[in-house]
Amino acid sequence: MSDERAVPGLLMPEASLHRLADELSARFTGVFARETIDRYVFESYTALARTARVTTHLPVLAGRFATERLTALARSKGVLAGDVPEVLFVCVQNAGRSQMAAGLLQHRAGGRVHVRLAGSQPAPSVDDAVVAAMSEIGLDLSAEFPKPLTDDVVRAADVVVTMGCGDACPVYPGTRYLDWQVRDPAGLSVGEVRAIRDDLDARVRWLLAELHPAGTTT
Repeated sequence: MSDERAVPGLLMPEASLHRLADELSARFTGVFARETIDRYVFESYTALARTARVTTHLPVLAGRFATERLTALARSKGVLAGDVPEVLFVCVQNAGRSQMAAGLLQHRAGGRVHVRLAGSQPAPSVDDAVVAAMSEIGLDLSAEFPKPLTDDVVRAADVVVTMGCGDACPVYPGTRYLDWQVRDPAGLSVGEVRAIRDDLDARVRWLLAELHPAGTTT
């Protein structure tokens, strides 16, 4: 895995990325060739390195991101069966609205929905006020991080919910698209973000009822 395409000024941790590729190759044996695994690991690391505020844990985050992308790719190709609906939340920076919506849906769905999230122009980190507002209701976003929007996660989604990303999200037949007009929490106080959180919670409850009409929320 060469570092010729690496982000300028960033030393590529070759050994860590090779170990990650080894682990993912074992996990996706018979699903993807090693060349595909290597490419996804490198691309995921490089994409996160372009925006990440702290690079110390980048290999770990790249591992999570590459795993999500490969799983989505396998599902979109029909290699892995999807037993629950897949919902993708997309906003511009993936640091506020989509993070809250994803956290809320994961909490409300209780495993009945698989949730992904991404940003058309991802920020370095999740907004502090967003983390604080979500913490108030017992949802911890401190370990979450903004992820770039990639084609594989869009293809895998049954429902794509956009919030201000405009035309950045590609459109595929058979996928349901929703656009939620929700205020951007960037730069707002925790009190203001709290109102956005509650708005999103109501929308998430509605979406969950649409996906599981007979289900109940908690």
